[in-house]
Amino acid sequence: MGVGRKRKKNVWINEINDIIRGVCGGFLFGIPLLYTMEVWWIGSLAKPSMIMLAIALMFLVVFLLNRTEGFRKSKRNSPPYGSLTDTVEAIAIGLVCSGLMLMLLQELTPETPLTEALGKIVFESVPFTLGVALANQLLGDTRYADGQEGTGRQTSDESRRKPDELHATFADIGATLIGATVIAFNIAPTDEIPMLAAAVSPPWLLAILASSLLISYGIVFEAGFSDQHKRRQQQGIFQRPLSETMVAYFVSLLAAVFMLWFFQKLSFSDPWTTWLEYALLLGLPATIGGAAGRLAI
Repeated sequence: MGVGRKRKKNVWINEINDIIRGVCGGFLFGIPLLYTMEVWWIGSLAKPSMIMLAIALMFLVVFLLNRTEGFRKSKRNSPPYGSLTDTVEAIAIGLVCSGLMLMLLQELTPETPLTEALGKIVFESVPFTLGVALANQLLGDTRYADGQEGTGRQTSDESRRKPDELHATFADIGATLIGATVIAFNIAPTDEIPMLAAAVSPPWLLAILASSLLISYGIVFEAGFSDQHKRRQQQGIFQRPLSETMVAYFVSLLAAVFMLWFFQKLSFSDPWTTWLEYALLLGLPATIGGAAGRLAI
């Protein structure tokens, strides 16, 4: 009885881990297109036939990707059936993530017509869904590398000379800046940030801040990407999951502010509230890019 209950619990834990990995992969690939007003317009004007065609094409592509890798740590026993269910789940994750982000950015409101909302969600969900399907293939899953986390390899790592804490801290800051710049640099000079700032209220800005921290933490410490277990062993001044996430977010905000100022979207004559709004809005993609940058080192 106890063994069966434990096995069922492990199944649910693995399922939750797989979903977290898929969600984080979706954010890594889907955020840049989320800040593209042309996609909002295309989605809002799309006819039902085009929406159905987009879903069908997305299903086909994601099914083929799931046949090779997918977002799960281990493949199912029945490949064809497993790929079908994984494809449905990946599309569902993409739709939910894109819908939530559009609501967070106030591109979807209770006043938005149903057809317009559906079009925006479907078209924005395409890169999210592709990110879910590519999560393992491009980012890898080494949560249980070498059979068991924290054994053997950990002992071998500990036997090596640990890097200087200051050097490790600067390496993380540099990786965060590079990742944040790569993702947010193409968004900063566009008109999307001012448009979003005009529609977003203070409570939604707080929600964006919290979402940025949560997604960053999930990508680096929970999704099982890259050599994630090493992140918890890495030495540095702020090298704890919570403190590292907070410091990396602050660094990403600074990078976002500099990019906005560099592209003349912000000037010193603007009120501080405008600086804060713009920084938090661009800080979301910058933080996700920064998280990806830290995974690369």
